Amino acid sequence: MPFFAFLLGCVTGLRSMTGPALVCWAAHFGWLHLEGTKLGFLHRTPVLLVFTLLALGELIVDKLPNTPPRTAFLGMSARIILGGACGYALAVGSGGGELMFAAAAAVGAVAGAFAGITFRRSLATRAKWPDMVGALLEDSIAIIGGLLIVSRV
Repeated sequence: MPFFAFLLGCVTGLRSMTGPALVCWAAHFGWLHLEGTKLGFLHRTPVLLVFTLLALGELIVDKLPNTPPRTAFLGMSARIILGGACGYALAVGSGGGELMFAAAAAVGAVAGAFAGITFRRSLATRAKWPDMVGALLEDSIAIIGGLLIVSRV
């Protein structure tokens, strides 16, 4: 199960708000059992909407030319913290190992951030694809991969 936390951290490394939004959706659909825990609020509609809107906003902002790199201090810090929080939520929903899950997800966030930037650069330089194509592929990987992860928890 810490492997799923690592993978969800990788998703958060690609798109920092996608991981938290997926955790909310997983709680909403009953895939992640957080009822009766300190994270039980994550399945509520207002929280779900806020995180979903933040994730959608990030998908747009990522494509803007003035968006700072994800490896800059603020972006990387957010990914590590949010990734760790997602791992913590997976642990709470599965009954334990909070520190191990949070740490695995935080490491995954760093790995995902660097893998994503390497993937996009590689597509742009080697395959000569426009950066937008790489960004959209990365979005797809984060969303589809994340859904597969949280639906299996």
